[in-house]
Amino acid sequence: MTAPASTIESVSELPNRILLKLSGEALIGENGYGIDPPVLQRIAGEVAEVVQLGVGVAIVIGGGNIFRGVEGSTHGMDRASADYMGMIATVINGLALQDTLENAGVQTRVLSAIEMKEVAEPYIRRRAMRHLEKGRVVVFTAGTGNPFFTTDTAAALRAMEIRADILLKGTRVAGVYDSDPETNPDAKRYSELTYDRVLAENLRVMDATAISLCRENDMSIRVFSIVKPGSIVRAVRGEELGTIVSNRRNVLVEELHD
Repeated sequence: MTAPASTIESVSELPNRILLKLSGEALIGENGYGIDPPVLQRIAGEVAEVVQLGVGVAIVIGGGNIFRGVEGSTHGMDRASADYMGMIATVINGLALQDTLENAGVQTRVLSAIEMKEVAEPYIRRRAMRHLEKGRVVVFTAGTGNPFFTTDTAAALRAMEIRADILLKGTRVAGVYDSDPETNPDAKRYSELTYDRVLAENLRVMDATAISLCRENDMSIRVFSIVKPGSIVRAVRGEELGTIVSNRRNVLVEELHD
């Protein structure tokens, strides 16, 4: 599937492959719970636009719109059991996203880190790479398949495994702030951050394991709001939106030495 030439700008600057991290909450819309079909259709439409640009797309999806393991454990549930329930919730979201993408004409495969062969393929790295090479969108579900690890960590891990050029994290807010923008109207948004600063100041980007993985493997992260239509395509194009987290400090040091 090829987009008209007039819609493709600066193709040479586009990434070859991206990993898009979607929170389960991004699918809620105005309902407050579950999956809002119009929101799902909008997101699928934007992913389809990215595919038309010739960019390989893999997605890690969360399950917080259905069940969050951490919250379950705070109410007396065994943490491992709660996390497995959360992983199953991500499979539900992944199947919904697959169906919507395929209705938009995009070939999609759902891979699960927990074997569910009747509804999803098992996660095998080489199989995922083959799907991507064939131009299919790959949706990774069930996190890492292990309790005590978040879908953020799964996103960082899968981004490295599939050799993504960048990890894009779509959230409900417009980037990374020095405090919660949903409760503090004066919260300041950062345009750029280093991994070290994120860890040192405990900023709300991803969990520490995910940030450490990205730092060690030099995987840049762009955090942006997925609420505004067109934001996924803008993020893929590298437009100035949200917050970019990287090892930029190293680049600045090199420039000083030049």
